[in-house]
Amino acid sequence: MTDPSSSAVLTSTLRAVLRPMVRLMLARGVTLPLAVELLKRVYVQVAIEDAGRDGPVTDSRVSLQTGVHRKDVKRLRSLPSAHADLPRNVSLGAQLISRWLGQAPWRDATGGARPLPRLASAGGGVSFEALVASVSKDIRARPVLDEWLRLGIAHLNTRDEVVLNTGAFAPQDGADEQLARFALHVGDHAMAAVDNLLGQGDSWFERGAHYRGLSAAAASALHARASELGAKALQSLERDAGAGARSADDAGRRLTVGVYVYAEHDRQR
Repeated sequence: MTDPSSSAVLTSTLRAVLRPMVRLMLARGVTLPLAVELLKRVYVQVAIEDAGRDGPVTDSRVSLQTGVHRKDVKRLRSLPSAHADLPRNVSLGAQLISRWLGQAPWRDATGGARPLPRLASAGGGVSFEALVASVSKDIRARPVLDEWLRLGIAHLNTRDEVVLNTGAFAPQDGADEQLARFALHVGDHAMAAVDNLLGQGDSWFERGAHYRGLSAAAASALHARASELGAKALQSLERDAGAGARSADDAGRRLTVGVYVYAEHDRQR
């Protein structure tokens, strides 16, 4: 029998985790009926993925486990998985930013993203065109640049060089790239935390530092310091990842590392 106190803690935990998701849905006009339909779809897909490790999974079994009607299970299980919904240009952009910040010859002497001549005719193998071609031969550099200029990810200087803006890849509100990065980072962080909670496999490194009783000035100073240290750590990992990708025989794995800071008024004071 489930411990009532444990159920209360779980319910409180789920409310806390769902709160920012509901805030996003309300801000983007996602009403409860649509949210319920999305939740049904995820319930069915996760149940099939988890149970499928032991063999074929029937609609009846999924319905019993999830509480979703068997007719809905049959309809929903034929839809593409959530992983297939992110547009390709989002993953391309993330790869470009990663390579620009993390690998030679795209970095400058300080380890940042060096300004790149826009055209290969001007910069050769160290140009924005060459950077795009190094990630994908199927996509031309000009549409990528036009979109980045529109979103404020990069700008052109007076020498016709593409310059990556500070805090790049935090495009304007509502952009597909921003939403896709949200899905990737928050989704992977949550999966790591859930794996650890359920005791499945090796524990993922998942830590957080929490401070209370801070003044606004102290919180601001810690925010700035954490941002500085986090950026340096991620740039160092980008270089390691680039070297590993070039030397690996089996390149079928992906890994996400994240650093974040959040502050608000302490409601428990």
